[in-house]
Amino acid sequence: MVEFQKTIPILRIFNVEKAKEFYVGFLGFTVDWEHHFEENTPAYLQVSRAGLALHLSEHHGDCCPGSTVFVWMTGIEEFHQEITAKGYKYMRPGIETTFYDAKCVEVIDPFGNRLRFNEHQKTPTEK
Repeated sequence: MVEFQKTIPILRIFNVEKAKEFYVGFLGFTVDWEHHFEENTPAYLQVSRAGLALHLSEHHGDCCPGSTVFVWMTGIEEFHQEITAKGYKYMRPGIETTFYDAKCVEVIDPFGNRLRFNEHQKTPTEK
């Protein structure tokens, strides 16, 4: 039987300190680990929060900048209040109501990657 365990998107970054400012300082993720093959080489790191893990890579061959990650979650209004209260000067996201009956907070990292955080407005069993 085939069973997929977990998906971890890889997002291209160009500056690890700027990435940490955005993902840790603004979005509230934590850095789980950071890897360099040797001193003065590109970084590859994992950040996570509440069950969502993302890999961030400075390596040019890993992925393309400008990707989009779609995330289903709960607590989107609390999340939105938390991140907007930080006063991050490069991003002030709103909450949108989507055509697929969800609330969505979209953020764009400093490298052009989009993260779309979504919460169902009704439970999947409601009509």
